[in-house]
Amino acid sequence: MSAAATTGFDGQMEGATLGFYRRVLGALLAEQVPFLVGGGFAFSHYTGIQRYTKDIDLFVRPRDAEWALGTMAAAGFRTEMVAAHWLGKAFCEDAFVDLVFSSGNGVAVVDDEWLGHAIAAPILGLNVQLCPVEEMIWSKAYVLERERYDGADIIHLIQARGRQLDWQRMFRRFDDHWQLLFSHLLLFRFVYPSHRSLVPRWVMRALMGRLRRELGSGAPDRPLCQGTLLSARQYLIDVERRGYDDARLDPAVQMTAADIAQLTRSIRAEEGHGNPGVEPSGPG
Repeated sequence: MSAAATTGFDGQMEGATLGFYRRVLGALLAEQVPFLVGGGFAFSHYTGIQRYTKDIDLFVRPRDAEWALGTMAAAGFRTEMVAAHWLGKAFCEDAFVDLVFSSGNGVAVVDDEWLGHAIAAPILGLNVQLCPVEEMIWSKAYVLERERYDGADIIHLIQARGRQLDWQRMFRRFDDHWQLLFSHLLLFRFVYPSHRSLVPRWVMRALMGRLRRELGSGAPDRPLCQGTLLSARQYLIDVERRGYDDARLDPAVQMTAADIAQLTRSIRAEEGHGNPGVEPSGPG
């Protein structure tokens, strides 16, 4: 049985599209560009849940992004650096490849650990590396747009892989954004009450300990809105009109004022003309 058949995507895509994806993967493998397959292909591998995917998401480190785009261009495909802080694309007629090197909010930057913890798997007949589950959960946790919410993906990933997860690494990934991890884990317990043991007790106790310490301290004086890390659209009113500082400008976030301005212009254009702009949060 082919890798495409095992994932079920060959029944959902046209042959030309699958051929495009195989040629892209083959070109990157031939040039030894370090990359990972994510999105719907990785999600299906980890959870067994098959769904239509409009593209294929490939993840690279920021320093390898131009190399990867150049390799796809040399293979005969039109390429574009859509957003300098996180996203490039390659096109073949109506199909496209997302080349991702960070999250749209500049938090989940692809680094050496993504590659070091990757999982080998056959995709579309080729032996490739998949994004680690921990980093998939980390990056998906910030996708809370009105039109897109990746919480169900996180819950299914934990349900399928919870016992194998490196919870220490995930705890470190979220770091100061521990409340976000806590919220997704509480939702997991709500959705699958009989599977709550998949999340180790020490994880929940550590998070509850942080909450207790937070409750015992005063609220910060700084008027900060971290909602922009979750939705590039829904909290613009807070940073544009209500005087809140934009968390995307904090030093730990890999985003500049120019990146934010470009993303906001894309959102405004989409709202004004009904045209799709740069996807604000993250790939599938």
